[in-house]
Amino acid sequence: MCNNSLHDLVNSRGLHSFAKQVLYRKAPQRLGYQIRGVKGRRNPYTASQEEEWRKRNKTVLTYIAAAGIGMIGMSYAAVPLYRLYCQATGLGGTAVAGHDAGVVETMKPVKDRVIKITFNADVHASMQWNFRPQQSEIYVVPGETALAFYKARNPTDKPVIGISTYNVVPFDAGQYFNKIQCFCFEEQRLNPQEEVDMPVFFFIDPEFDDDPRMARVDTIILSYTFFEAKEGQKLPIPGYS
Repeated sequence: MCNNSLHDLVNSRGLHSFAKQVLYRKAPQRLGYQIRGVKGRRNPYTASQEEEWRKRNKTVLTYIAAAGIGMIGMSYAAVPLYRLYCQATGLGGTAVAGHDAGVVETMKPVKDRVIKITFNADVHASMQWNFRPQQSEIYVVPGETALAFYKARNPTDKPVIGISTYNVVPFDAGQYFNKIQCFCFEEQRLNPQEEVDMPVFFFIDPEFDDDPRMARVDTIILSYTFFEAKEGQKLPIPGYS
């Protein structure tokens, strides 16, 4: 009886090992079939979702391209528009241009507020002109017109066309620095060895004296920079040259 029990136990253990081997061999095959089955079938929901994503991506790319083109166009228009705005408002240290003659005639000078105007001149590295102010400084009072001169000379053996930008320091004083006549932003042609005087007719608005921000300002710097005029050239924005 014991021998029979032992024989049965051995047989049962062998059967168990055999079953495990069969399972281990078959399971990977069944798993592979399952995986291949999943990959082989296309989920309709996933397909429609992918198509929707493609449409959305095309729409987004279209918007991005349109925005990029618009920004390029705005960048070309921004400089001249901003320059005009600066000239009209005095923003960025740019002197205000364009005034009614009646306003100038009726101004009342603020005699007890003397301001020193210092003049500066520069030329771009590619510009071969000699350019300088004829006076280093003058003294004015708000509400009183003043005239200053710059001198430009073309020392080369060929005609050169120049154009200038300007700014005022301190920047906040630009809104009160009013130009009646100026050579800025206008092309100036000088023949070989030619020399010319360039006038600047201006005044400081009487309201300068009423602005608390100007209380400690007793010196204003007017600076011009000449560039050689070339087709397609973009001049620096006033106040940031």
